[in-house]
Amino acid sequence: MEQLDPLDPLACYRTLQSRDARFDGRLFVGVTSTGIYCRPICPARTPKFENCRFYPSAASAQEAGFRPCLRCRPETAPDLGSWRGTSNTVSRGLALIADGALDGEETNVEALAERLGVGGRQLRRLFKQHLGASPVAVAQTRRVLFAKQLIHDTAMPMAEIALASGFGSVRRFNETFQQLFRRPPGALRRKGVSDQVAGTAAVSGVVLRLRYRPPYDWPAMLDYLRARAVDGVERVEGQTYRRTVLHDGRLGTVEIAHLPERDCLSATIRFPCVKALPAIVARIRRVFDMGADVATIGAHLARDPLLAPLVAERPGLRAPGGWDGFELAVRAVLGQQVTVEAGRRLAGRLAVLCGAAVPEAERHDPTLALAFPTAAQVAAADLSPMGMPGARKTALIAVAEAALANPLLFQPQGTVEETVARLRAIRGIGDWTAHYIALRAVRETDAFPASDIGLLRGAARPDGARPSPAELSGLAEPWRPWRAYAAQHLWAADAAARPFTGETIHA
Repeated sequence: MEQLDPLDPLACYRTLQSRDARFDGRLFVGVTSTGIYCRPICPARTPKFENCRFYPSAASAQEAGFRPCLRCRPETAPDLGSWRGTSNTVSRGLALIADGALDGEETNVEALAERLGVGGRQLRRLFKQHLGASPVAVAQTRRVLFAKQLIHDTAMPMAEIALASGFGSVRRFNETFQQLFRRPPGALRRKGVSDQVAGTAAVSGVVLRLRYRPPYDWPAMLDYLRARAVDGVERVEGQTYRRTVLHDGRLGTVEIAHLPERDCLSATIRFPCVKALPAIVARIRRVFDMGADVATIGAHLARDPLLAPLVAERPGLRAPGGWDGFELAVRAVLGQQVTVEAGRRLAGRLAVLCGAAVPEAERHDPTLALAFPTAAQVAAADLSPMGMPGARKTALIAVAEAALANPLLFQPQGTVEETVARLRAIRGIGDWTAHYIALRAVRETDAFPASDIGLLRGAARPDGARPSPAELSGLAEPWRPWRAYAAQHLWAADAAARPFTGETIHA
């Protein structure tokens, strides 16, 4: 695919003229005659070339003084910022910002930089280089655009929207919208938005459409989730995924459906605290890998003769993530040296043993009656009824204690090698488990559990001979920085040949 980095004004303008959807989320245009910035697919009349300024992110356009377009709605563009350029530091930083690292009135870029293993000046330079905006500007733009989406698509009261979008106060929320749009936030609400009852976030649910960049292999994503759905905690029914949500001690549910005609997922979130909405949306994006630029990743991987036919067969394949870092780590430990089905059953036993029960009055789906156990619950539980080897019980307790000791254990920090080393320091966590956790929970795009039997089978030569883990690691070097997606293609190829097997079998 043609690249627009660094941004070439003439190439960008041709993209704008043709309304090329391939660059939606990659490119934003500020129009000096109107003071508005738009997506390249905006239906408005194409402005004159001399009035156009082109930016690599919504944050850079907004920082330059432009306000979001009310027609093409930049807040609904695919979230591809983490895939622009090759900086893993920026990608990790964006993930932490999405989780609220710079929310509120007080922002601390130095603390964010420390978590990423760089200095504050270096982090600002990388953000400016890849996104054209500072970390603080990126966080502020995310707040504004999320608030704007809630205003347009829901009937939530403005005070709740201010809290849900991470503003430190309603006053600051109103001032920001007045400054940007020259009108109060309520004036942006679309006509025809139906009235909803009070407490909608907990009862009727907040429904949001989350855009992705096509193609998207939804059947493969559902197959992955269905095979691992923990009874009582999650459920795949038809084309819909549902699960319980435990956040800051409070319980709710999410329901995810696919709208292929709109290139988006529909998320219905029922949760008693609106402040949790950004964190829940971030988790949904993580699980369903909605920020992946699969075209760019696929083009890179398809250079390899082994992967080329696999990428061609599944061009929209994503790398599913974990809903919660600790939960995913527990599943990885339970999945050591057993089948996917056996690991799923063990996770179900653990949920029954020490997971919190959802009160009957709050069960919107009677089959979703449990929340997955927290680290504190696992650490305090008697795991003898689980019927597992003693070494695995010890590993579960060690993971729980490590998570309690370091709340940032499963968040992006440092390089993939540093992440794997940090996880391997936990008793009972070997190289395979550490890479698997890094891939699914930390969302390291270059994690690669080379000893996995599914990967070794998927990479077998035409005569059936499998590479050794060391040989597979060598083969995978050209696949960097997206070895995690190469792994997903190899797992998919192996699963197609051997149904009901998968990456949770340790070689």
